[in-house]
Amino acid sequence: MGKTILGGREKVKVAVVQASPVFMDKHKTITKACELVAEAGRNGAELVTFSESFIPAYPAYYTVGYETPPHEWTDFMIALQDNSIVIPSEDTQILGEAAKKAGAYVVIGCNELDDRAGSQTVFNTLLFIDKNGSVMGRHRKLMPTYTERIYWGMGDASDINVFETDIGRIGGLICWENHMPLMRAAMINRGEEFHIAVWPGNWKRGEDKLLDADTSPGGAMCNLQSLIKVHAFEAGAFVLSGCGYMDDDDFPEKWHGIRDGDHMNYDWASGGSSIVNPGGRYLAEPNFEKDAILYAECHANQIKAVKAVFDSLGHYSRWDVAQLALRKNSWEPEIELNSNTELPKYELERISEKYEIEIENLHSLIDDLNNIKN
Repeated sequence: MGKTILGGREKVKVAVVQASPVFMDKHKTITKACELVAEAGRNGAELVTFSESFIPAYPAYYTVGYETPPHEWTDFMIALQDNSIVIPSEDTQILGEAAKKAGAYVVIGCNELDDRAGSQTVFNTLLFIDKNGSVMGRHRKLMPTYTERIYWGMGDASDINVFETDIGRIGGLICWENHMPLMRAAMINRGEEFHIAVWPGNWKRGEDKLLDADTSPGGAMCNLQSLIKVHAFEAGAFVLSGCGYMDDDDFPEKWHGIRDGDHMNYDWASGGSSIVNPGGRYLAEPNFEKDAILYAECHANQIKAVKAVFDSLGHYSRWDVAQLALRKNSWEPEIELNSNTELPKYELERISEKYEIEIENLHSLIDDLNNIKN
């Protein structure tokens, strides 16, 4: 694709969908998502994004713990597994067909059921689908926050990606990953031009509960609003910020008991989605309406103008002073040991790169050391 900005395009129209899922019903939520992708596509959007864990909802509104009635806990946790998606699967094919018909790239938050045989762990995942309907990749949240750890496993380094597309380079982080400086640096270092930031709502510290809704002008009390402006400028990228929305009507009858119980807090799922340009200014200001789609035209010249002043990958970088070391390999329960060195392949590659020793010479060196030891 060569050295281009926004894939060589002058401008790209994008959309952020702020919609409520059908709580714990992945099929109805996927159907709704496809309808919203179609609507955004008809309005000319070439990149369509949703909020955190949109499919089949953000489970941590339900603040379960050791005092939760066991039957409630069991029913909810089984339903979460049954309504999470596997990547790839028939569910992702349905979403892919919607993306293809709309002619748009789609980034959607979902609860993902581990595809490893024997595991039922659920991950908080961003799913990336290209405009031809194929899965480009996924990103699993690295560090679930507070009670989120009841529901989700932790992601790893294998899916820290920015995707090269014909409309630009697309990356994304989930909720407070956007407050992890090294993860934001990883996105910036990969040259992202669209940064997808997803959240479960727009919040402030409450008096009776830890989190309350922040629907003040601009939602300015929520730390996400400041963060996305800072990241847009530091990355020289457009930020598409998708926030969750839920109200009483979004719970099927079977979940009314949990909805009305003592362990549910979704008042702060009040929206707040927005779109920010590389200068840190809103192209679409924080929105607190239900089932809204925010649109913006993203111009390549806005990236160029900001990077003329502050280019974090160019004249404002000092890699001779500080560098980011990022693991490329995921941790696996089983590793294949090299018969000669008894070290996994990724460790050999790490040592080879660190000390600038060819792999073949490294094999010989370790064999000689083993022979001396023996």
